Amino acid sequence: MITINTTKAKTVAHNLRRAARAAEFQPYDDAIAKQIPGQADGAEAARALIRAKYATMQADIDAASTIDEIKAAMPQE
Repeated sequence: MITINTTKAKTVAHNLRRAARAAEFQPYDDAIAKQIPGQADGAEAARALIRAKYATMQADIDAASTIDEIKAAMPQE
C-alpha cells in the first residue's frame, strides 16, 4: 500500500505555485523596477490581479485534505 504524505505534497504544490506566480510576474518586473512612466501603474494593477489569483490558489492548497484536491488547486498549464 502506498501512503502519500499530504503535508509534503502541499509543500511541493506551494513551491510549484510560487514558481508559476514568479513566471507571471516577470514581464511586469522591469516596468515596476524601472518606474517607466505610463507602464508602472498598469504593471502594478496586473500584478495585483496575479497576486489575488495565487492567494486563492494558496488558500485552496492549504484547505485541501486529499491529493486530488491539491492537484485541482494547482496552476493549469
